[in-house]
Amino acid sequence: MNVYIGLDVSLASTAVCVLDEKGKIVTEAQVASTYEALISFMGKLPQEIVAIGLEAGPLSHWLHKGMTDAGFEPVLMETRHVKAALKAMPIKTDRRDAEGIARLLQMGWFRPVHCKSVSSQEMRALLTSRKTVVNALSNIELSLRGVLRNFGLKLGQVSKGRYEARVRELIAGNAMLEAAVKPILRARANLRRELTGLEKLVRNLARQDPVCRLLMTMPSVGHIVALTFTSASDDPDRFRRSKDVGPWVGLTPGRDQSGERDIVGAITKCGDAGLRTALYQAVTVLLNRGRPNRLKAWAQRLTKLRGKKRATVALSRRIGVVLHRMWRDSTEFRFTREQAIALRTAS
Repeated sequence: MNVYIGLDVSLASTAVCVLDEKGKIVTEAQVASTYEALISFMGKLPQEIVAIGLEAGPLSHWLHKGMTDAGFEPVLMETRHVKAALKAMPIKTDRRDAEGIARLLQMGWFRPVHCKSVSSQEMRALLTSRKTVVNALSNIELSLRGVLRNFGLKLGQVSKGRYEARVRELIAGNAMLEAAVKPILRARANLRRELTGLEKLVRNLARQDPVCRLLMTMPSVGHIVALTFTSASDDPDRFRRSKDVGPWVGLTPGRDQSGERDIVGAITKCGDAGLRTALYQAVTVLLNRGRPNRLKAWAQRLTKLRGKKRATVALSRRIGVVLHRMWRDSTEFRFTREQAIALRTAS
């Protein structure tokens, strides 16, 4: 008898539901959220396992790798799809969620998610750490501005290097303000040192990676954008066409159609938020700096027709497509359309 296994993973334990081919529950269990415990449970099943499904989440990639190394073939299921399907159940428990995942697996009504490699996850962890430090620095600086504003002390426009000197200049002579602000300034100085170290590490990693060096031939694409794109995409062969990158990263318009109603709305935002942000920042730099190129000219024409916001989103999507094609073909960025046509003709 063939069986389908649904796993509802939480931090401490995992609910397991085993269904047969007719959708009848064979067994249910509560297992520790470690791949060793899951492998031990599945190894004791007398039936043949057709598929193992678990919802994509924080622990899912780690469990997926452990089970894959043990010879099983688990499937990561798209979170939004699973959530929408399980929402129909009036009572929500871990046991019912595991059963729902198993039934989705049995019916084939799910969308598989790519399991990223360990190196890609490590790079994403490093980029997340950098982003956390940047956000902490920004919050500290904004908080200090708010504290000083209560006393009529305005920082004004000041560079990062002169920020601390300007704050000390404003609070000089006020003992209470000095006692309140100086610990925050020391914390800011420590964060700046940590950020400098992270920036240096990330920059060196990008320079040592041949794919990142290739992607950085495109104007406005620096080491952060290149590393974010490669770590999020992981494998360029995941996509059958380069145009599939746009919908995957959530940069295509959503659509709601029912009968006579047909609404084309804002972008779906269904992909990696960090990658969308990186592409948007690259577009901002491309449109305001650097030498002319075919992408910039295309966006400027589109701005006149559809407005700057739509042109920015469209160019973000197009940059993702071009970066994927550069990666897949191992070709550098061509600044003019004539260069691109000449290269295609020569090949």
